[in-house]
Amino acid sequence: MKEKAREFAIERHGKQKYGDSPYSVHLDEVASIASEFGDAAAIIAYLHDVVEDTDTTILEIESLFGALVSQCVAILTDEPGSNRKERKAKTYEKMSKVSGELELALIVKAADRLANFRACVAQKNNSLLSMYKREHPVFKEAVYRSNLCESIWQEMEGIVNAQQA
Repeated sequence: MKEKAREFAIERHGKQKYGDSPYSVHLDEVASIASEFGDAAAIIAYLHDVVEDTDTTILEIESLFGALVSQCVAILTDEPGSNRKERKAKTYEKMSKVSGELELALIVKAADRLANFRACVAQKNNSLLSMYKREHPVFKEAVYRSNLCESIWQEMEGIVNAQQA
């Protein structure tokens, strides 16, 4: 099922780029981080941006990958808004209410953000890193759950703190 999700996401993202790389590089990184938390987390990781960035629907995800995966992808999909700040505020509000098995979505969101942090550091993209750093307190307030994926959060905090020095 992981390979099916990967192939589906890569096909749907098409020629979309992640920086200078094919989008699959980002998807593989997020899935690699999330896979420590099980196959479902890795499947959701491959699909995390497909509804937001393509014409794929939540119903399509549900028919192909099941209800839990589609519900998590829906949680991960940015809410509509006129700018990034508005979209993120609405999305983080939605994420702040997540509990139970749907917290898989929060693991994937943390994995996604860690992948973004790592890419910014590796590519020395300080402007994007600064944006993520500014958003971090609000992001953490909405997404963090004690004992859910502490290793991801510890690495993120290390990057945030190292970059502040």
